[in-house]
Formats: sequence, C-alpha cells, structure tokens
Amino acid sequence: MNKLDLPGKIWLASDIHLGPDSPETSRAFLTFLSQARQHASALLLGGDIFNVWVGDDLADTPPPWLAPLLNALAATGRETPLYVCRGNRDFLIGPALCKRIGATLLADQTLLATDAGPVLFSHGDEYCTDDLSYQRFRAWVRRPWVQRIFLAFSLKRRLNWAGYARQRSMQANAWKPSDIMDVNPEAVLRAFDATHVDTMVHGHTHRAAIHHLTTKGRALTRAVMPDWDYESPEKRGGWLEISAEGLHLRNLTAT
Repeated sequence: MNKLDLPGKIWLASDIHLGPDSPETSRAFLTFLSQARQHASALLLGGDIFNVWVGDDLADTPPPWLAPLLNALAATGRETPLYVCRGNRDFLIGPALCKRIGATLLADQTLLATDAGPVLFSHGDEYCTDDLSYQRFRAWVRRPWVQRIFLAFSLKRRLNWAGYARQRSMQANAWKPSDIMDVNPEAVLRAFDATHVDTMVHGHTHRAAIHHLTTKGRALTRAVMPDWDYESPEKRGGWLEISAEGLHLRNLTAT
C-alpha cells in the first residue's frame, strides 16, 4: 500500500462529477480550486472527479467544458501538491492526465500520515460489497487487458458507449435498495484491521458524515466526503479538511 506524508492543512474532495451537463458545478469547482491554492497544504481528489472519463486522450483536444477545468487543475498542481485517485466513474484516469495537471496518481488505497494521525484514504466503492452486480462490474473493468481493448477504440465510440453504460447503470440503481449501495460494515472493519489505522476517509456513497464507532475497545472514525451537485436547487458541495485540529467537513458556499 502506498504511503504519503502530508503535514499541514489537507483538503480532500470527491464525487464532483464534472461534465458537459454540469456548468454550475464546474463553476463551483473552479472557485474551490482557487480557495485550495490559497489555503491548503495539499489537495487530494478522491475519484469521480469527472462524471465519465473514457481515456486521457480526451484531454488532447479538450471540449469546451473541459478546457478551463484542466487549466485550473494545472494551475493548482503548480502551486499546491495535488493528488488524484480513481473512482468508479473515472477509473480510466491515467498518468498522461496527471502529468498534464501536475498531479500524482494514487493507488486505490493510500495511507496518509497527517497531523491528525494516520488516515486510510480511498474512493470507497470497494467497501460497498453488498452490491454484488457492481462489484462484478468493478472487477471486470479494472482488468488491464479489458482497458487496453476499450482504449483501442475511437474516442467518439468510447464516449457513446460510456453514455449508454451510464444510462443502464442509472436504470439499474433505481431498483436497488439504497442500503446495498452504502458501505458494508464488515468490509469497513476488515480495512481497519488490515491497515491498523483508526481513521478512514472515502467518498462514493454521497452520504457525507463523520461516523464514530467503537469495536473491540478501539475508537474508530470513518469520514465520508461530500458529493457535489450545483445544478440542483439545494446546490451542494464541499470537502473534508484534515489538520492538527482533527477532521472537519466544509461546505462550499461561495460560487
């Protein structure tokens, strides 16, 4: 497992779901990046940055919605240590994109050494083990040979397939009980036991909260990063801040 030494005030965000149909969320994210450059010692983006990512060649000639976001990410990478891990929507993020924006690509799970103590950081979908159909899909598309075949097709065809797959996923999720799309408590405890840490941070579930639990005499903390949606009337979005003062959820209000 990768380990990362991150002292200072660390900002962590995920599930922003940037895309051509979310201009207000993009605008809010640009504001967030500007604030991160001013106030954060490091910025970690924990997956599902994009609503879909079909390969790093999408950034070679970026569409109008993407170009300003890449420029802002690159500006952030020049001024602030920037780290990216893959989510379930953008698992095809690769080294080329990270090089372009000045980011370090993280493994699926990373152990952070912070001023608040050691923290296990990931996107979080690996803990949703009750959603068996998704876990089968996840295992399949993470295979390198499957990704090589997919990336060999044209960008236009990949985008068409991604749109179709997303539509099918939304239809399937509408029929799933909401609890199976949340983390499985046993999977979470196994991760705590395997890494010997008492704090984990993840996204994916869209259920922002800081959970405190006690098991076998251990006081454990599981923090869930907020999801973003500034197209909806409630306009939600934010991040998790880790510092010597502990873990705190922050809402982005200035857009």
